[in-house]
Amino acid sequence: MNALTRAYNCAPLLLILGTLGWAGNTVAGRMAAGEVSPMMLIFLRWGLVTLILGGCAWRQIKPSIPIIRPHFRWTLWMGAFLSAFNGLFYWAANYTSAINLGIFQSTIPAFILLGAYLMFHERISKIQLIGLLAILVGAVFVVSRGELATLAQLMFNWGDILMLIACFFYAGYALGLRNRQAINAVVMMWFIAIAAWIATVPMVLIEFALGHLQFPGTTGWLLLVYIALVPSFLSQVFFMRGVDLIGPSRAGLYANLVPVYAGILGVLLLGELPHYYHFVALFAVFGGIYLFERSKKVKEV
Repeated sequence: MNALTRAYNCAPLLLILGTLGWAGNTVAGRMAAGEVSPMMLIFLRWGLVTLILGGCAWRQIKPSIPIIRPHFRWTLWMGAFLSAFNGLFYWAANYTSAINLGIFQSTIPAFILLGAYLMFHERISKIQLIGLLAILVGAVFVVSRGELATLAQLMFNWGDILMLIACFFYAGYALGLRNRQAINAVVMMWFIAIAAWIATVPMVLIEFALGHLQFPGTTGWLLLVYIALVPSFLSQVFFMRGVDLIGPSRAGLYANLVPVYAGILGVLLLGELPHYYHFVALFAVFGGIYLFERSKKVKEV
């Protein structure tokens, strides 16, 4: 077994690299603000991803069509959820920091756990429930900037609210992967990318109708290439493979690496300054993750 094969079968490595790519997406999203409009960004993003994936797996796509055809509706929903997440993410990037974008992505495991309970009737232990609440408290603390008066007056940053809603959509996508067909991850991602690209069309038309459409310049295109190649292609394939190896709930926990990476990249590349409420939120989030892991060990004993 060569090194690449071993790496492709190592869930922790794949998920660590995948989350690093997503953290880079938070920085790219901030840098893209003003360079290209959000819906045009995701429209071009998924168009490029479709070309990249198609070039990598074109020989396997045709034999996989009979397998995916009975699940056409599922594929469309998966693409729609991804596009909704992306659209809200890049829209939010116009109003909030890369650090905040990263921290909010750490709430995704909590939403996955809640979704697994509601959709698949997976049991939630008391310890897990406390962990879930800790993660959500961390998110609320960032939204309110640590000010209780902000909560009372409902004076929230619009970008933070958009990002929180986006996390619901990605949790839905992650849960949907549970019903993924047994075909190559790259080929599966190509079908989902096609669906995601189709789902962006009405978004772009709405953006055009509102007069907010902006085509990318040189910087915008460079950011698009990075976004298409790393977070949209490699990170998605790595995450999908990670879900195959260890399941959506455990794989979702690795999303908590995103705020750590995003915070570091935000400081290094964007000159953003972390505030005390970021550290409080991270403490709450990782405390929640610790409780999740502890509950698993208790079950194993």
